[in-house]
Amino acid sequence: MSAGPSAAHGHDALLRAMPAVFVLIWSTGFVVARYGMPHAPPLGFLAVRYGLSVLCFGAWIALARVAWPQGRAQWLHLAVTGVLLHAGYLGGVWLAVKLGLGAGLAALIVGLQPVLTALWINHQHGADRVSLRQWGGLALGLAGLLLVVWHKLGVGEAAWFNVGCAALALVSITAGTLYQKRWVQPCDVRSANCVQLLAALAATLPLAVLEAFTPLGGWHWHPELAGAMAWSVLALTLGGSSLLYLLIQRGAATKVTSLMYLVPPCTALLAWLLFGESLGPGVLLGLVLSAAGVALVVRSPAAPPATAAR
Repeated sequence: MSAGPSAAHGHDALLRAMPAVFVLIWSTGFVVARYGMPHAPPLGFLAVRYGLSVLCFGAWIALARVAWPQGRAQWLHLAVTGVLLHAGYLGGVWLAVKLGLGAGLAALIVGLQPVLTALWINHQHGADRVSLRQWGGLALGLAGLLLVVWHKLGVGEAAWFNVGCAALALVSITAGTLYQKRWVQPCDVRSANCVQLLAALAATLPLAVLEAFTPLGGWHWHPELAGAMAWSVLALTLGGSSLLYLLIQRGAATKVTSLMYLVPPCTALLAWLLFGESLGPGVLLGLVLSAAGVALVVRSPAAPPATAAR
């Protein structure tokens, strides 16, 4: 008996589960920052994370005999996306929070990514143009995001530099998503991620060296730091970043970025479970609105009615 239909069904189920798994993994970035940030400099932590991730991917590629991307152009495109999606985005967020920007304001700034992506796509008038229904979903998701982070907006100190770091993160992840969708050809996610992380390491390491000579540069070895680093490499980079790469390759940019609306609500749930942070009715309502907004954005348009043959 052929196992073809069963295997195909399992493959389809895996594809359907990818967005939910991505949101869950990506949301644990808050937990990593909560455990790791007090014990390490932000850029230094990220440089070590990228280096360890490259070693893990390199071993995986060697054992599985994975093919590397073909052509210098693809290496260059992957390097650009690596600098944007890893070095620019993560570096901007971690540096902003380390410099005192409130987590709520940082989440709100970076959470504008779906709207920024939609505005760019509409400006380009491409085939991926945002529909009226999707605009409604983006607005609903943004309202949900506001409800989730509203009580945290006054926490921390906003200054031009830390807000600028968060804005850099927003521009970086938006540009990286659009750039990858436009220029990166499909290739094995392991070798593609390895090239991206090598570029991110090359961009971050010199800044991490400079950071070591500033008040932010101190390392304080602690079990929480080791746990945060291990989770960052194994779950967030090898798991979350790989899923993000696959989602961008397979889906429309607007649909992929709309998933980011679900990250702050999911993070709030994790903070409630792990740290006992309050989970009020506003957060729960925000979770529902964000989920409804994303559902509107990612829902496939209805098929046109069939016309009778004449």
